Amino acid sequence: MTAHVNLLGLDADGLARRCADWGQKPFRARQLMRWLHQRGEADFDAMTDLAKSFREVLRERAIVAAPKVLRDHVSSDGTRKWLLDVGGGNAVETVFIPETDRGTLCVSTQAGCAVNCLFCSTGKQGFSRNLEAHEIVAQLWHANHALGAYAREGGVAGDRIVSNVVFMGMGEPLQNYASTLAALRIMLDDNAYGLSRRRVTVSTSGVVPMIDRLREDCPVALAISLHAPNDALRDELVPLNRKYPLRELLAACRKYLERAPRDFVTFEYVMLDGVNDSDRHAVELLDLVRDVPCKFNLIPFNPFPGSGLRKSAPERIEAFARRLSEAGIVTTVRRTRGDDIDAACGQLAGEVRDRTRLRQRMVGSRAGVATGQRERSSVALVEHR
Repeated sequence: MTAHVNLLGLDADGLARRCADWGQKPFRARQLMRWLHQRGEADFDAMTDLAKSFREVLRERAIVAAPKVLRDHVSSDGTRKWLLDVGGGNAVETVFIPETDRGTLCVSTQAGCAVNCLFCSTGKQGFSRNLEAHEIVAQLWHANHALGAYAREGGVAGDRIVSNVVFMGMGEPLQNYASTLAALRIMLDDNAYGLSRRRVTVSTSGVVPMIDRLREDCPVALAISLHAPNDALRDELVPLNRKYPLRELLAACRKYLERAPRDFVTFEYVMLDGVNDSDRHAVELLDLVRDVPCKFNLIPFNPFPGSGLRKSAPERIEAFARRLSEAGIVTTVRRTRGDDIDAACGQLAGEVRDRTRLRQRMVGSRAGVATGQRERSSVALVEHR
């Protein structure tokens, strides 16, 4: 018996193909998409402008299902974090950040992450699997329900509660390209969420070939997890750099801007005390990005157990930001949000059934943070201070 298809993960073309397979005309796919995403409806019987025979087909062959909520935490600053069960012993985290002029939802694309950046709690959990497109889109679908977006104007979301979506949660989006692309297309579709390309951001640690593909397939705002001004240091902080070094990454950024909805790339830079936060590092950064239109988002490091790293002092971050700003680069310091519920940048960990056995290998190879890989990293980092 054919498994029921979860309609939340089908973009316009996917829904149209399914409807054609079920003997339906193309306009039925548009109707269905509006019911699913604009009204947040999961009950096929409630989709009253669909033919009764079509609703019967949907009941037999399709479902609309979001992952079960395991935990729902609200921070003192209004940030809200959900832990969502994606099966197989895995759970991912989704965060909503309310601001006066926007509401930003941070979505996850993988259960765990294989990139293993030195400063990121998610990577220390290891990696289990890619999320399906419906599991990514369901995070937005669920947030709209939980935040009351569908409770107004007869079930249709009026003024957006979620106005921006950032692919900055658990995982590397461009290592789960097919599902990320499908989710992007659904979020941008006027019959679904109708988000602007300028208000949807994909953040990547630097998967160069997929940056090029995203440029062709669905260019949205691009953020790069940079974190270092030279290859030697970035090799330690962001191991993916060993495969795609800065020269290739910056070239991909310049090319991406030819089709991007914004005329700049955002470089994210976590501020690590004594590691990447000196005036010399700032000067190196300016030289690195001199021909790439960009802005910098400086991120105070959010400590987690076993990281062995410290966040830069506020005055050091201020001096670093001033050096970049005085050179003409728009520079902001990210305000820490949701740290009391571990929802801040770099803190998302969820629950991961680690297929890579990363945690076991880390324990066996370094005995904490004083030996093994962390010790070798520390030596290399000291050399670049």
